[in-house]
Amino acid sequence: MDTSEFFESHLTTLPLLGIFRGFNPSGTVELCTRAWAEGVRLVEVPVQRPDAMPSLKAAVDAAGEHDGIVGAGTITTVEQLDAVLDAGASFIVSPGLHQPVALECVKRGIPLLPGVATSTEIAAAHELGLSWLKAFPASELGTGWIKAQLAPFPDVNFVATGGIGIANAASFLASGCKAVAVGSAFSSAESIASLRSAIAG
Repeated sequence: MDTSEFFESHLTTLPLLGIFRGFNPSGTVELCTRAWAEGVRLVEVPVQRPDAMPSLKAAVDAAGEHDGIVGAGTITTVEQLDAVLDAGASFIVSPGLHQPVALECVKRGIPLLPGVATSTEIAAAHELGLSWLKAFPASELGTGWIKAQLAPFPDVNFVATGGIGIANAASFLASGCKAVAVGSAFSSAESIASLRSAIAG
């Protein structure tokens, strides 16, 4: 399954991706389990620091019991890429379009969601065959940026990431994003319910 098929198959029904940064292994698993129970298939565990690897591994170990899928975030080097793949990550998320990582993911057929914030980055990702892109930091870019970029790049699928929560998730989806990535909204059953109500319109 290529990158486009991967994200399309897991984000079309429920356009949510969970991001759980900075939690210990048990806390990460608790949040992942809560997200999976709500029908969210994809969760990202950022591992920009080596001490986050145990949390990624714990999430991967728990995923099989909950029909969940775990990706590794903040991947900026091929060395990091190799480490998280060895830990069992199923997809990769990067803060920007890091060419060595992107080229290696395309070469190996690994689903990648790279961050973009300019037309040049979108075009460069498109040339690599990547159409699912992380609009980051979305809250700073704004919904107007999404609409403006979709005019010249109508086949790009944006996942709004960075500063997205209950208050603004719906507006980013309405602007044309195919999904939103959230973290704190999974802190309780009540906040998850509020999030689902918001994105349902």
